[in-house]
Parts: sequence; structure tokens; C-alpha cells
Amino acid sequence: MRVLVYRALGLGDFLTGVPAYRAVARAFPAHDVCLAAPEALRPLAALTEVVDTFLPTAELAAPAWPGPPPEVAVNLHGSGPQSHRLLQAMRPGRLIAFRRDDLGVPGPTWRGEEHEVVRWCRLLTDWGISAEPAALDLRMPDELPPLRSATVVHPGAAGAARRWPAGRFAAVARELGAAGHDVVVTGTQGERPLADGVAESAGLSAEQVLAGRLGLGAMAALVASARLVVCGDTGVAHLATAYRTPSVLLFGPMSPALWGPPADRPQHRVVWHADLASRPGPGETAHPAVLAIAVDEVLAAVAALDLETLRPQRSR
Repeated sequence: MRVLVYRALGLGDFLTGVPAYRAVARAFPAHDVCLAAPEALRPLAALTEVVDTFLPTAELAAPAWPGPPPEVAVNLHGSGPQSHRLLQAMRPGRLIAFRRDDLGVPGPTWRGEEHEVVRWCRLLTDWGISAEPAALDLRMPDELPPLRSATVVHPGAAGAARRWPAGRFAAVARELGAAGHDVVVTGTQGERPLADGVAESAGLSAEQVLAGRLGLGAMAALVASARLVVCGDTGVAHLATAYRTPSVLLFGPMSPALWGPPADRPQHRVVWHADLASRPGPGETAHPAVLAIAVDEVLAAVAALDLETLRPQRSR
């Protein structure tokens, strides 16, 4: 017997869904849990310790499903209609999803202003499946980190509105390096020019630029063993949450109440100008709430963290 969990989205989305994956596995112990998600996320699926089969799937594409229809399909993608129709077409024995009267799908009502972790746990709870939003932690990766106790500066973000200026990231990296931190700059292959520029302005060496050099498993290992992570509202922030790694996170147009770390974890500090978040953004440049964040604010947030107490103690 098999249960299909559909969440064909990005890194941050994947990580905010971890408590829901665990709840599904616990609710259907006799079923194989099959997760449909982008191929790049495969290394993290095993770290949840509840995914039996990984199905590489593009966003809003049907997974390659072998054999008869799944006994249960769980839509953790959205409220539809595209994802609902996609799963309905697979003819599961039971579809767990948000309510869509136009498609004949029962269930709880979607709420716009709800933390992403809580949203999916509420979906399952309303379907009679107990879910715990705090169950965000991942197992330590099998890969060894390229550097232990690093301070990870991650200047990239998927959207320009969430991207703090590179020069300010460089100023933070320079100050942290001067204070004795082993700073590395990370990012995707496409963000390598950004990372190179940050490193050069900060006076870092080329060896301290890891952008484009790490697979997701190695990136997870780096964050899991890191001394500190400084980044924007992006997937790496959720990795820091998953490993309880001290972090300073820079939020802009999106409220941390919807996508930020749990409020009860002392490892994380959020810098956010809430009064500017609702302003319209300029489109292809950073949002006013992001531009309002000063270098001194970020350094003060770092200073407020007791890094020696909060840094993760890992055996690998």
C-alpha cells in the first residue's frame, strides 16, 4: 500500500512541509510514503527519515506513478485547482486536500494569513491526522561538511525583492571575519558572480567562496555544523531552522509570522521592518523593507546570539 505526498516546490517549501510528512507517515504506518518533489531535493528526502520513495516531479506536473492508483493522496502543494485536478486524475482511494467546492473536494478552508508550517499541519489535523508543527528537525547528512564551524553568509534569494544589497552583505562578512569568524559565502552556480563580488568586497579569498561548489547534501552538512548563518528569507534560512543552527535572517515583504523560524527557538534572530512590509515593491530590485535593514542592525542581531552556547554539537 502506498500514500502519495505531493509537494513539488522549492527548498523552503520542502522544509516547511517536514512536520506534515512525518504526520502522514505516522498516520499510515503500513503504507510506503512516496514524496513527489523536484529532483534537486532528493538528498533531503532521506534526512526526514519518513520518505520511502522519492518521485522526481516538476512543479504542477504529474509524478511517474508505477502500478495501481495510490490508496491515499495528500495535496501539500496548494489549494488548487491545478494540483487538485492533477491528483484527482490519479484516482486515489482517498484525497486529503483543502476544500474545493468547484471540484467536489471536501476539507478545511484555505487561510491566506497562516504560517506555512501550521497551514499543512492544520490540513492534516482537520482530516483527523495528528500533526506537530515543531517537528522540523532533519537528521544529520551522511556527507561531511566542507568546513566545520563556518559562518555562512548567503547573499542570494530567488526573488529580487528579498535580496539585501550585496555591499551590505560584504560589510557584514568583513566585520565577522575581523571578529574571528571563518566566513564562507554560499549560493547556487547562477549566484557565483554575486558571491564572488561579496567576497572580494569583504576581503575574503577565492577559497572562501563556496557558491556553485556544493550539492544540496553538502550544503545541508555545512549549515548543520555551522557556527552561524546570515541570509535573507530563502531556503537556507529553513535549513538553519532544521538544524537549529544560530542564524540572523533578513525579512522584507513577507512576514516572518508566515515563513519565519519558530518563535520559541532562541537560535534564530529575525531583522524585519514590519512598518514597510506592506509597501509596494519596485519589481526588479530589493523591497523597501529589505533596503531599510542596516548593517549595524544585522551585526547587533549577531551580537545578541550566544553563539558558544547555541551552536550545534554534531558528531559528524
